[in-house]
Amino acid sequence: MKMKYNIKNEIKFINLHFLLKNQVRMSEVYINRISSFLPNEPITNDEMEEYLGVIAGKKSKAKALILRNNKIKTRFYAIDKNTGKSTHTNYQLACEAIEKLLDKDFQKDDIELLACGCVSPDQLLPSHAAMVHGELNCKPVELISVNTACCAGIQALKYGYMSVKSESTKNAIAVGSEKVSGWLRADKFSKEAEDLKQIEENPYIAFEKDFLRWMLSDGAGAVLMQNKPNKHGLSLRIDWIEITSYANQIEPCMYAGAEKNNDGKLIGWAEIAPELWTTQSVFAFKQDTRLLGENIVKLGGIFWEQVCRKHSLNIDDISYFLPHLSSEFFRMKIHEELIKIGLPIPEEKWFTNLTKVGNIGCAAPFVMLEELLNNGKLEKGNVIILMVPESARFSYAYVKITVV
Repeated sequence: MKMKYNIKNEIKFINLHFLLKNQVRMSEVYINRISSFLPNEPITNDEMEEYLGVIAGKKSKAKALILRNNKIKTRFYAIDKNTGKSTHTNYQLACEAIEKLLDKDFQKDDIELLACGCVSPDQLLPSHAAMVHGELNCKPVELISVNTACCAGIQALKYGYMSVKSESTKNAIAVGSEKVSGWLRADKFSKEAEDLKQIEENPYIAFEKDFLRWMLSDGAGAVLMQNKPNKHGLSLRIDWIEITSYANQIEPCMYAGAEKNNDGKLIGWAEIAPELWTTQSVFAFKQDTRLLGENIVKLGGIFWEQVCRKHSLNIDDISYFLPHLSSEFFRMKIHEELIKIGLPIPEEKWFTNLTKVGNIGCAAPFVMLEELLNNGKLEKGNVIILMVPESARFSYAYVKITVV
């Protein structure tokens, strides 16, 4: 019996054959080099106001409490103690870290993609990545600039990861850098303190502005991603990168260049009278600590549970857990939340360096990973989880890496 020709089946077969023949090839992605750059000498808690200055001649009332909670002992500033002038710009910090990735086997003109993340760019325009590229002075390359908050470094990492994985490029450099010290200096608050003194004889700025002065640090970290592992030595294979935002649920928590209304909405600096930019310290970093305490740990736990379920992650396989902590205050709270949701990571597997380097924002995960790799502890087969919470409007990133 002769079968009736079916044009629909023929089309389906042709389409399937085309898809199989031309399927998108996906490369593995390896971090083959990591570097960090921390400017100048480490600064102790007692030295901080020698660099940042005191506001209206009065030392901060909140400093001791904040430092006691965050447990930071030293940090780094890209400013000169005597003059208050910058020793490095943000883009120079990024370039210093990138330069440390390079040698005769991989030179700056071998770079195919440059992905730069930061919270604190030196200017509104050009983009931070363009400034880094100009300072690095390598050949023309593809650029991406991510100017968000603490997740910016991982977001830059993911862009480079996807480029190499899709074989759009063979390599990519991701860098996270922060230069916040200039934003924290007392002269940025002097006009507001002067006005407060005239009104109520109280020159102390609001806690929400003083809070971050004793938390943040300058520095940069960079990684080189390639489509093949190192011929000699260890490589770090990126297995997956997961990022999400809860901005649809929570109002802004950390912000700069804006003021917050009673209804939780932001008014951007361009909508604010110029004379108020200084009297209200509009461009200062501000942190709503109430929102921070209520949400940062809880939402991170919710996303961790989703990520573990999506990737069928066995918690026992984790060798090292690298959480970006803005403060040691949150260490035990995170640990308790992970126990509560049934996905705990034993404390002996945690690795952080916050107390030594301070909170370097989006550079922190790279600086942690660099120290872990270069201290000789890693072995082939180790599984590493990076966790980066971002309080600006509550974004989170988790990264799984396997040592090969």
